[in-house]
Amino acid sequence: MSVRNLRKVTVNLPADLLDDALALTGRGLTLTLIEGLTEIQRRHKRTALRKLRGKIRLDLDLDRTRR
Repeated sequence: MSVRNLRKVTVNLPADLLDDALALTGRGLTLTLIEGLTEIQRRHKRTALRKLRGKIRLDLDLDRTRR
């Protein structure tokens, strides 16, 4: 993450939610917020992958692929 890719924001957040998140991560405010935003991205990607379930046919030989 470079300085060019950063954006400074001002937000109003529920204090109890923020306090809980900070306690859970054990990190500072910026890193906690980055972790939360990253988790939103992961959740979206997992949902997109679940929608593909059963739509992609894979014919794999597991023994061969493990070599």
